[in-house]
Amino acid sequence: MAIEIGQKAPDFNLHNTDKNKVALSDYSGKNVVVLFFPLAFTGVCTNELCSMRDSLATYNDLNAEVVGISVDSLFVLDKFKKENDLNFALLSDFNKEAAKAYDCLYENFVFDMAGVAKRSAFVVDKDGTVQYAEVLESAGDLPDFDAIKACLQNLN
Repeated sequence: MAIEIGQKAPDFNLHNTDKNKVALSDYSGKNVVVLFFPLAFTGVCTNELCSMRDSLATYNDLNAEVVGISVDSLFVLDKFKKENDLNFALLSDFNKEAAKAYDCLYENFVFDMAGVAKRSAFVVDKDGTVQYAEVLESAGDLPDFDAIKACLQNLN
């Protein structure tokens, strides 16, 4: 079932690139931008996450934390994070539990890959409620970053 604005965001408990468990509930009291992306080291995903890196100060000014989630292993994500100098948390949803909970999982992706996260963006407020939800069917599309920023501005 699709995640809708106004509902409680599903919690997740995933490993970050430092091999530590991170839960959405760890961010309680903070606004969080949760970005699901299909695969590290692909063109659109690299552009998306580097764009977030380059505008992270704006998100910080809007009192928001940013996390990126993909089904890649934490080891791949660590290399991806270092090579692109990403300055926010990347979380491995290798078992696809978070993507299923957020209803943003391709059954079949390119090259017959099953179970890859759809490019998606969610804004979760300080109380854990979804305030913005965007799940893109085309992996070539990017989230509406202006709409995400506007949502965060309205929360402050």
